[in-house]
Amino acid sequence: MQILIGVCLGLAAWFLLRVLLMGVYTVDQNERAVKTRFGRAVRVPGGKTTLDDPVTETLRPEERARYTYPQVRVIPPGGPYFKMPWEKIYKVSIATMTVNMALDPENPTANESGTRLEAVTKDQLNTGLTGQIRYRVSEANLYAFLFGIKRPFVHVVAYFVSVLRQRIASFEAKSVPLGPGVEAGAQTPLAGSEMTGISINDLRKNLRDLNEYMDNECRSAPARYGVILDASLITGIDPPPEVESALAAINTAHNQVSSDISLAQAAADQRVVQSRRAVEIETLRAQAEVEPVKSLAAELAALHRAGPGILASYLRNVRLALYDKAQQIYLEAGK
Repeated sequence: MQILIGVCLGLAAWFLLRVLLMGVYTVDQNERAVKTRFGRAVRVPGGKTTLDDPVTETLRPEERARYTYPQVRVIPPGGPYFKMPWEKIYKVSIATMTVNMALDPENPTANESGTRLEAVTKDQLNTGLTGQIRYRVSEANLYAFLFGIKRPFVHVVAYFVSVLRQRIASFEAKSVPLGPGVEAGAQTPLAGSEMTGISINDLRKNLRDLNEYMDNECRSAPARYGVILDASLITGIDPPPEVESALAAINTAHNQVSSDISLAQAAADQRVVQSRRAVEIETLRAQAEVEPVKSLAAELAALHRAGPGILASYLRNVRLALYDKAQQIYLEAGK
């Protein structure tokens, strides 16, 4: 009997220790937590999914059914909180992290030990890319991060690298609008681009556009994997060493051609402006000469309409005024 009582007391003590002491937990300021009961995450009331949240707005229509996750109840920072023995707490840090974009989480020795990512350009150059990725866990889709994918960051890095390599392989320099007087919407290649044909030069000049493209393409990562890519910063694009000198020579020639083209365009634009001003001046001068004649014709027509003798009187008065100013007068003698 005493043994049975001791066992019961021991079980009660263990249960109290397990429930009261080990059932209390807290959540740090940079953490969020999700609770599961018997292995099932606690959902928000109403059975809502991520389709009811703005996080899925960036998904294409064919992807919305594939990346549909339930919305779970997120435990905010604070505490102490209490959980039962059949419940489990998953804590996730939502702090922003920065990693090298060449890092391979599954193989740390890949990509030159995570320091340089290789990609092939449109002209078949095997280039090396360096940069960083800044990311954090999406609080709006913790289910995808915790339970949807075994290693979500591996998927995010692989997705980023695949999009980046596809962009590098198909990148083309932007066209620029033509000058004034050309049909709207018409465009022309960048000055001197026909002399190069080397896509790596265009990549180096358009790093900002490349970074913006990657940010836009990775906006769907929170809905896919529960990870937000705050920014991607590609800092360097290096060609193979054997073509570095050739590219330097091509860049020098390209800069010289671009300079000559710019000077020629500036001179042509200046001549066009000067020609337009000369035409405007001559037009105004002709109008100034024609206007008095038009006014005189209108005045004579009004005098003629006023009466038959008024125009003759006007002409006589004008003739007398001219006689008064003249020093010599030549009159035609009658035959």
